Amino acid sequence: MALIDDVAGIAKLAAASIDDVGAASSKAASKAAGVVIDDAAVTPKYVTGLSPSRELPIIGKIAVGSIRNKLLLILPIALLLTAFAPWAITPLLMVGGAYLCFEGAEKVLEMFDEHEAEEKPVSNDPAHLEKATVSGAVRTDLILSAEIMTIALADVSDAPLATQAGVLIVVGLAMTVAVYGAVGLLVKLDDIGLHMAERASRTSRAVGRGLVKGMPGVFSALSVIGTVAMLWVG
Repeated sequence: MALIDDVAGIAKLAAASIDDVGAASSKAASKAAGVVIDDAAVTPKYVTGLSPSRELPIIGKIAVGSIRNKLLLILPIALLLTAFAPWAITPLLMVGGAYLCFEGAEKVLEMFDEHEAEEKPVSNDPAHLEKATVSGAVRTDLILSAEIMTIALADVSDAPLATQAGVLIVVGLAMTVAVYGAVGLLVKLDDIGLHMAERASRTSRAVGRGLVKGMPGVFSALSVIGTVAMLWVG
């Protein structure tokens, strides 16, 4: 009976800890929302011009790379910082904010630059192009993931180390699922629209044509929203 009582006490502590992690994760994630919107705005460009059948597999590979970035690279460094150099978190946030402002300003300038050079494929080999695309996207994601995790860490810097780790894991996984789930849906909406446009129903055809015609505008709007969000967070 004493053992059961001890187990019950441990379970209560664990439940309270999970509640703390959940509440802190929600608060930290809301502060990182602007970077997440920008992440979602950036990612679709990596599958532009590639075979539609490879869009979701490529996004899946980028998502796996993003999880590795967050959990295997950024998380240990973040926990070491908070344990041994907590004073470094604020300067890191300032550097990240300055970078976001710089990148946001650069995007604003690009909107008014009519002579912007288009990026050329690095290879005509689809397999090599896909590998290079995923590699480039994962590198970009590393920067955005570091910003997300640093913002989340700053919000729980006074919490116990276990809570910090739990919050960073929850935020990292939740943000990855949210971003790449949304991107996967967005890049396939035109294919869904095309499929609907070929159906017999007039309503289905109208909705399908609307999706196909509307997606370029959606991506343009998402890009603008991402830039505004980036400047706001910065």
